[in-house]
Amino acid sequence: MKEIHIITPVKDSIDTTIETVESIMSSQLSWPHSYTIYNDNSTPENTLRLKEQARVKKFNLINLSDLTSTPSPNYRIVLQDAQKRALEANAGLLIVESDVIVAPDTLERLANASLELPNCGIAAAVTVDDNGEINYPYLHARGKENQVIETRKHCSFCCTLLTPELLKAFDFGQLNPKKHWYDVTISHMSLTLGLKNYLFTNLPVVHHPHSSRPHKLLKYKNPLKYYWLKYTRGLDKI
Repeated sequence: MKEIHIITPVKDSIDTTIETVESIMSSQLSWPHSYTIYNDNSTPENTLRLKEQARVKKFNLINLSDLTSTPSPNYRIVLQDAQKRALEANAGLLIVESDVIVAPDTLERLANASLELPNCGIAAAVTVDDNGEINYPYLHARGKENQVIETRKHCSFCCTLLTPELLKAFDFGQLNPKKHWYDVTISHMSLTLGLKNYLFTNLPVVHHPHSSRPHKLLKYKNPLKYYWLKYTRGLDKI
């Protein structure tokens, strides 16, 4: 791994996105790296805010409306484009979602550890709430704090490094276009290919779940309505 490509897919929720950007830009990262935001059809007003943030904070901005006419979510296209760029540079692909705040040393430690652990395909930081308690999507890790855990459960892409070994072994062109999210698919494929996935409960990142897709909050507040919308409108296909 020669460098790290950090990406953040964004759909509106610009206030949380700015917090994510500021935490990444403040990272103590010695690796050669780039940072790219993929704007997935945010409103015109929010797209203008992203363009201004890109100008001021000096990150790359890719508007997915320039790459595809399909409506959001376009995570498959994000992953395919990011994989191509990472492979060309022999880079690890580090996904930090737009509702996550990383600590100054999170990305450095995650990248270094991915090289030290045997056959690492995925290295994921655990998510916590503002009080430091492990939260969704890693509730299963409660009680296992301050560890590095080899896991067969899927790794969410909240703050997750996909190693060059995984990127070389699995072509994201094979991702099912009928799905919306691919963390489950890619996590399982990593294991199928003989790689190992690790969850770092000693590297917590603050997660404000579903800030960019508030309909998902219905899963907790009104699950019957959430699953009715999910199946009648074809939302959140994993």
